[in-house]
Amino acid sequence: MKRIVLLIVTNLAVIMLLSIVASVLGIDRMLTQNGIDFTSLILFSSLLGFGGAFISLLISKWMAKFSTGAQVIDGTEGTTQYWLVDTVKRLSEKAGIGMPEVAMYEGEPNAFATGAFRDSALVAVSTGLLQSMSREEVEAVLGHEIGHVANGDMVTLTLIQGVVNTFVIFLSRIIGYVVDRVILKNERGQGIGFFVTVLVSQLVLGIFASMIVAWFSRRREFRADAASAQLLGSPQPMINALARLGGLQPGALPQAMQASGIGAGPGGWGALFSTHPPMEERIAALQGRTA
Repeated sequence: MKRIVLLIVTNLAVIMLLSIVASVLGIDRMLTQNGIDFTSLILFSSLLGFGGAFISLLISKWMAKFSTGAQVIDGTEGTTQYWLVDTVKRLSEKAGIGMPEVAMYEGEPNAFATGAFRDSALVAVSTGLLQSMSREEVEAVLGHEIGHVANGDMVTLTLIQGVVNTFVIFLSRIIGYVVDRVILKNERGQGIGFFVTVLVSQLVLGIFASMIVAWFSRRREFRADAASAQLLGSPQPMINALARLGGLQPGALPQAMQASGIGAGPGGWGALFSTHPPMEERIAALQGRTA
């Protein structure tokens, strides 16, 4: 049940595309033709890094609808849809945010929230979630998603992504310069070694950078759980929802929406890239609120 879309994969794709465009336009060549201009390079990296992150954020709602097939509802479609829209409206008013778009999509139990602005977000719920949970549990899940929006998690994670993007772009070009000039002994401007090394370095460093973003995302999950408890007046509905989800198989979301889903994180090395903490930790944190 979460918000942000710091769609790690979409972000990486945007950054790679912007980098290719920069190389085609000769910007990389200007930055390294007389050695590395570190001041210009960090400014260029910041522009590209934050630009890529915010482009990903701005298209997040469109990406969410496209990748999941979510259909926006207004409550006139049936009793379930009416209850869903009415519940989101009530929770958003209580949280002090504008009414989000509400959508449903076919799939196993899952839900997410996304969008660039607090007052025009998107909250989507799968049919599997509605069928497998009680209304009180679904309401708790919706409270969690509204919590993500109210806490500004989308923008927060986008800013964090912008920072790590900046360092990825900056370091990849330094690595590319060293490989091209020192290892390949190219003295006639940028060679193919620079271009290939930059792209490969960006991909590898971007994967490691996603671990940082995932760590911050896991911290925000606890806050969204707490927000749900506050909106519903008790942590028990969210505890029940998480316990039930722990016995279900959360529906797979497209990579772009992984940080916005409701699943628990994997174990082992995969936990480093997980955007969600284990269910047991989230339940224990909520139980601590009742102690």
